[in-house]
Amino acid sequence: MYNSSYYFIGIGGIGMSSIARFLLKQGVKVGGYDKTRTPLTEAMEKAGIEITYDDSIASIPHGFASKDTQVIYTPAVPQAHPQKCYFEAEGNSVQKRAVFLGEITRNIPTIAVAGTHGKTTTTAILSHLFSAAKQSFTAFIGGLVNGGKTNLVSTGLDLVLVEADEFDRSFLHLQPALACITSIDADHLDIYGTRQEVEETYRQFFKQIKSIAVVEKSLPFTGITYSINEKADYCVSGLRSKGFGYRFNLHTPSSIFEEVYFSQLGLHNLSNALAAFSLASQFGIDESTLVNALGTFQGVERRLQLVLESPKHILIDDYAHHPTEINAVFETLDQAYPNKEKCVVFQPHLYSRTRDFMAEFAEALSKFDRVYLLPIYPARELPIAGVNSNALAKMMSADSKVTLLEKDQIPKVLKDNLAPVKVMMGAGDIGLEVERLRQKLVSSESV
Repeated sequence: MYNSSYYFIGIGGIGMSSIARFLLKQGVKVGGYDKTRTPLTEAMEKAGIEITYDDSIASIPHGFASKDTQVIYTPAVPQAHPQKCYFEAEGNSVQKRAVFLGEITRNIPTIAVAGTHGKTTTTAILSHLFSAAKQSFTAFIGGLVNGGKTNLVSTGLDLVLVEADEFDRSFLHLQPALACITSIDADHLDIYGTRQEVEETYRQFFKQIKSIAVVEKSLPFTGITYSINEKADYCVSGLRSKGFGYRFNLHTPSSIFEEVYFSQLGLHNLSNALAAFSLASQFGIDESTLVNALGTFQGVERRLQLVLESPKHILIDDYAHHPTEINAVFETLDQAYPNKEKCVVFQPHLYSRTRDFMAEFAEALSKFDRVYLLPIYPARELPIAGVNSNALAKMMSADSKVTLLEKDQIPKVLKDNLAPVKVMMGAGDIGLEVERLRQKLVSSESV
């Protein structure tokens, strides 16, 4: 089924790297390019994947510059990327990641998780539930699962679990047997233009689900429903906080399970857990097994991740990059730490998203006691005139305390900030700064 050689352009991306790791497990030769060396690319290199950080044609690792190599690229790389253009000119098979993922899943029963928010956490929980049930599966996860620190979980190939990403309409390449939709929100308007077009594309994806659709009850689809807020096919009652998680009664179409424990904070995460539970239940896994597994999920890196909890500092790291997600993080922390000041370091992601939701970002961030704004992480985009972190700061409420910051200033500035709850937030490269800050905070306490 697979070629003998694959080359990934943008291999360090979280979605690209999981596929690269999967192909390596199939015994084929894997290499790639990325512009930045990260812990993720270093881990792939240690596993035997050849990676270059130079985009020139001459830097393509030995053995990959042949017509037998199949090339996979992320839409985040520019169309004029030298290596991509070279392979296209040579007549190699050159495919977007989404197209190739569609090919992988075409002949294997697939469960897909779609939604503007919650895809990664829901897929990670689903993977955890299937592992607990000793099911043969392979999961491509858009984040690193805590504990294993991996975005590929594979116990076999009887089933594929995958995120159905709406960016670039990627999920339209999937035709899953089962799927859920967690949420639909305006996002990626550089691709879609309007919220209505986002919703229409989700409707198209919904039609491609072959068998069972699980949907959050507030969404305009007919299927198996779940909700943490109202009665649904799968719902909760008696909800209360318990440590770094929740206790509740779980109602399924056929049973009620009392005093169920879920091991993560955030009502949005509990909703994700219920989505994963619903999917696994509909697949046919014993619900008692699923109930027990909810209490042992270790979370996903950069999703409300508790990095440090000490007498002086509580450090949280989160991937939030949309106003809805920022609001969810703040509400969760406000419930968990109601009487503690909270500051946030936020790295806006994409000029277009910052432009499209400038007012919403300002409103969400203003809830924190202190805000530090990094420059916008451009990813695949060129700058847009007048769209920058300074413009965002000026739009924030008058009583909010906003400071523009560079990444190298984070450790010193945050060490001196007296707010006990400190949040690092964004989908760019801010996550690479978290460990440096953690070490600085720990060392400051020993002085």
